[in-house]
Amino acid sequence: MTDDDGRQRPKMNLMASLIGLGNHLGGWRHPEAWWPNTMNFDHAVEIAKLAESGKLDLLFLADGNAVRQMDKPTLFAANSPTDRPAVFEPLTLLAALSQHTRHIGLFATATTTYDEPYLLARRFASLDHLSKGRACWNVVTGSYAGDAVNFGRAEHVARHERYARAREFVEVCLGLWDSWAEDAFIEDKATGQYLDPTKVQRLDHEGRFFSVQGPLNVARPPQGHPLLFMAGQSEPGRELAAEFAEGVFSVSLTREEGQAFYADMKGRMAKFGRDPASLRILPGCTVYVGRSEAEADELYGELQSLIRPELGVAYLSKFVEMDLSPYPIDGPLPDLSGEILAMQSYRHAIAEMATRENLTIRQTYQRIVPSMGHVVFKGDALQVADQMEDWYRSDACDGFNVGLPMMPRCLRDFVTLVVPELQRRGLFRTEYAGGTLRETMGLPRPVRRLRAPAR
Repeated sequence: MTDDDGRQRPKMNLMASLIGLGNHLGGWRHPEAWWPNTMNFDHAVEIAKLAESGKLDLLFLADGNAVRQMDKPTLFAANSPTDRPAVFEPLTLLAALSQHTRHIGLFATATTTYDEPYLLARRFASLDHLSKGRACWNVVTGSYAGDAVNFGRAEHVARHERYARAREFVEVCLGLWDSWAEDAFIEDKATGQYLDPTKVQRLDHEGRFFSVQGPLNVARPPQGHPLLFMAGQSEPGRELAAEFAEGVFSVSLTREEGQAFYADMKGRMAKFGRDPASLRILPGCTVYVGRSEAEADELYGELQSLIRPELGVAYLSKFVEMDLSPYPIDGPLPDLSGEILAMQSYRHAIAEMATRENLTIRQTYQRIVPSMGHVVFKGDALQVADQMEDWYRSDACDGFNVGLPMMPRCLRDFVTLVVPELQRRGLFRTEYAGGTLRETMGLPRPVRRLRAPAR
């Protein structure tokens, strides 16, 4: 598409979460919401097919490695979308969904702190083959300190160690995905030659964290390697993303914050020899859309009414990594400037918003809970599309990670109301390009890197 200033830009990229609970803390309690949700594969299939009917780029499945909030009964009992106590293993679920879809990208979180690169590279390469080139990896270092106790550790790994390990982890995976040439497996029945041994290379990696010989025992993935996404908000996170990521999540509560993050991330790429066009930046947004502005407001109000004050305070406490229950609910937030081991981006964004707008704790959770920490776009289809277009054309994003408050209604309304309006404006595709996820998103296919022969 062509912007108003004459620049050629790819179409907007859109992704949705694969969470049957919805993205609002009270969404699962709404009378129209799905029930039951726990380990419900049929719901996952319906989400996938509905999102694909709207020509969305990606289905995203967040993940962790622990049952969280066991020490906080209010949160644990809430069954919130980000603290689900019982979930499918992501790549197993996405492998199953690959057989029910044809085009939409399959996007899973996997940690570099509590996994091994050979095993993870093998799983994602397998998913890429099973889906015919639609695998995507959300590279995380692990923001939840409680995961550590399930991996032989008494406490979470320090931030600088996690990022150093993550960088080496990604390098090893990229090297393993380059093990085999495209045409290594000849399978010539006439000659009896199954593969060409000159078209495979060992990795022979010896590093600070990993020793991996290779080659990977999976053929080269259809995409060359799965797409790499990261949530780079901290300084080490941004540097890692600028070097490796093809997509970045961001937390931007205003268009101006989005523009600053967009310019910073794109500006970092040159020192790594990368083209800024090879990175997609997708801030989170939560969409409340109706056939009229009043209908959207009504849904918003209904969901807000399902949040008790004590739950709102408890959930805000989780986001900022500080117990806020001792503080007056109608008083200001305490100082949140200190460093934490967990995810910093939400904490800092919330603190900046509360300070800028002089919000109380109650007002802050009333803003955060409906959006799960992201910007809210609310109104009829024209109003929501106006807001999305404004961010996109203002270089605040390349698209959005769309949060749907209640399922399946909110995804269905987004697909049937907002997507056609974005298509009418020429902002979003009307058909898939066909082929791999890279082709869908307009991202280049990586060239296989050849190792120098051993001397």
